[in-house]
This record gives sequence, C-alpha cells and structure tokens, in this order.
Amino acid sequence: MNNEDQTQQMIEIAKLYFTKGDAGDLTILDLFSDDVQLYFPKFGTRTGKNEVVAFIQGLMGNLGGLKHDVEQYTYIAVGNTVVVEGTESGVMKNGSHWPVEGRSEGRFCNVFDFSNDLISRVHIYVDPDFAGDDNERFYWS
Repeated sequence: MNNEDQTQQMIEIAKLYFTKGDAGDLTILDLFSDDVQLYFPKFGTRTGKNEVVAFIQGLMGNLGGLKHDVEQYTYIAVGNTVVVEGTESGVMKNGSHWPVEGRSEGRFCNVFDFSNDLISRVHIYVDPDFAGDDNERFYWS
C-alpha cells in the first residue's frame, strides 16, 4: 500500500471511530490495539481496551446523545498520525443541548496514532463541560 492509500485508510478509520461512537456501537473496540493509550480531560491518560470501555461508560452515563459531522472536519495526516479538528453536538441525560452559544462551540481536537491499521493512541482535547454548566470557572462575562 502506498503512502497516499495508507493516509486515506487512517482517515477513514478515524471517521469510523466517530460514526461508531455516535451510534453507541461497541464494535468501536475493534478499531483499537489491545494496548491503546487514551487521554481525555478529567479522565487522564489510561492504557488498554478495558480503560476505553470505562471511558465510554463514564461519558455515556452523562450524555443522552452525541453527533459528529465527520465530513466537515479538518484532517491532517503525517506519518502514522492523524489530527482531527471539528465540532460536535449533543444532548445531556438531563435534556440540555449543546453546544451552548457564547459558552462552548462544541470544538474539539483528536490526535490519533496508528499501528498496523489500528488506533494505538487517541488523545482527545475538549472541554468536558459540554453544556456549559461550570459557571464558577467561566472567566468571561
């Protein structure tokens, strides 16, 4: 497989990650290496598929739904790394929708590393206060 094909394959796997995540499809685990490293704010850095399951359970315990518009994202691929920048939206279990105008725009950035066509590392950079409920640390009025 040439570099261009490999790059496109990694981008397609990243898109599939978002699609499966939005659908709550636990076969998302098939996209990860057994020793995958995951980072998410307030969750920290963890290793292994069991930790991915713990992350999904914690996240979906608070979210009623999640949507990624993968075709609108910016994908930057270098070597075995794909960086994805975009926006997401959803609804919390309590019914509040996000993003919240003037607070969050639903912006995030994920950095994926790949090994043998599997995600070996995913670091997710996002404000985990999706609905903008953390008024105490909102520094701008």
